[in-house]
Amino acid sequence: MTAEETKAEGQQPIAVEGVDITPKKDEGVLKLIKKEGTGDGNPMIGDKVFVHYTGWLLDGTKFDSSRDRKDKFTFDLGKGQVIKAWDIALATMKVGEICQIICKPEYAYGSSGSPPKIPPDATLAFEVELFEFKGEDLSEDNDGGIIRRIRVKGEGYARPNDGAVVEIYLEGYCEDRMFDQRDLQFEVGEGDSHNIPSGLERALQQMEKGEQCVVYLKPKYGFGSDGNEKFQIPPNAALRYEVKIKSFEKAKESWEMNLEEKLEQGAIVKDKGTVFFKEGKFKQAIIQYKKIVTWLEHESGLSEENETKAKALLLAAHLNQAMCHLKLKDYLPALANCHKALGIDINNEKGLFRRGEAYLSMNDFELARADFQKVLQLYPSNKAAKVQLAACQQKIKEQHEKEKKMYANMFQRLAEKDAKVEAGKVQESGTQKEDVEMKEETEAALENEAKNSSDLNTDA
Repeated sequence: MTAEETKAEGQQPIAVEGVDITPKKDEGVLKLIKKEGTGDGNPMIGDKVFVHYTGWLLDGTKFDSSRDRKDKFTFDLGKGQVIKAWDIALATMKVGEICQIICKPEYAYGSSGSPPKIPPDATLAFEVELFEFKGEDLSEDNDGGIIRRIRVKGEGYARPNDGAVVEIYLEGYCEDRMFDQRDLQFEVGEGDSHNIPSGLERALQQMEKGEQCVVYLKPKYGFGSDGNEKFQIPPNAALRYEVKIKSFEKAKESWEMNLEEKLEQGAIVKDKGTVFFKEGKFKQAIIQYKKIVTWLEHESGLSEENETKAKALLLAAHLNQAMCHLKLKDYLPALANCHKALGIDINNEKGLFRRGEAYLSMNDFELARADFQKVLQLYPSNKAAKVQLAACQQKIKEQHEKEKKMYANMFQRLAEKDAKVEAGKVQESGTQKEDVEMKEETEAALENEAKNSSDLNTDA
């Protein structure tokens, strides 16, 4: 019988018993298992846990229960979202386990209590059942593609930013095979050059110094459909990494840099992006070009010379991002960057041409044609624009032919339908006429029969 069931029979004092599970061994949190759980794993720091609980004062007074609300309680373990005793106790539980937790005030609500139900300096008792836990999703789309589970919490609150130099130790696993084990120092944003998957780089930017965690990557955040020949990773393989971040040095944030630094660093990362682009590393190139936009997009009050330099860097950043996105077949961001570039230089040849290519790839042939026509109007010698304009004209012609055929078929079907309706009306009219004639014939026959019957009876 659980404590909840016992209490239902009448209020009784709570026995202070259990195993001390505090790190300090000060008996601040005592745990007594009422029902053993299943499986080998326990929740880790950052995991989302799902529980039912009931809480009592030691005299048996119930002050709260998720079961009464018929709604499980959910929180992120080790993030200070609950009292200390819970963060300690839940980390020791297994799925299906039911336990009693006795919490001294310093691990509960302390000298303040939680009015009106929990008085100051109250020792509390909880019965907790763990139903489920799952790791923290770090993916931008919350698609479960990057899951982190923290084994050892890091120090402080600082985290590596884009461009930070990090020193890490890692172990990489594909199924149960270790394929990578090394100490490594590199700049965040350039992980691909060191065979670091994009998902792991994203996870590193959420880690604190000294943190140790396990990171699970779905294929798109690992080595994707290409796999990795060096590590013998097949296409579309899920990966697992054990990672420790030893140290890092953050890159300067935009607000920490003066204009001269931004212009100087802008030129440097532009060259870096170009190197990545030539190597076919388009995602890495985009990261570099985005830095220029972050640093310079909102600068104002510049001298004529510096404004010219800033606009040139921003124009190059948007044009180059557009080209990278076209290579990656990400047409919406390609279009957005072309719009930004043309906002800086309305008649820019590359901006117009690349926007035309994005429209063409999105089957917006009229807008694509308009851009290629404008390119040729301003730059008549652009042979690529002539080719693409011809392709647009052909696509538009094919589209018109397809629409013409579709409408012709539609009108034909409508005509056939109308003809069937008319034929049905004629048939229905004929049927009604036949029915009237038949009715008249039937009535006449009945009258004759009645007459005959009358004559017969008279003769009798």
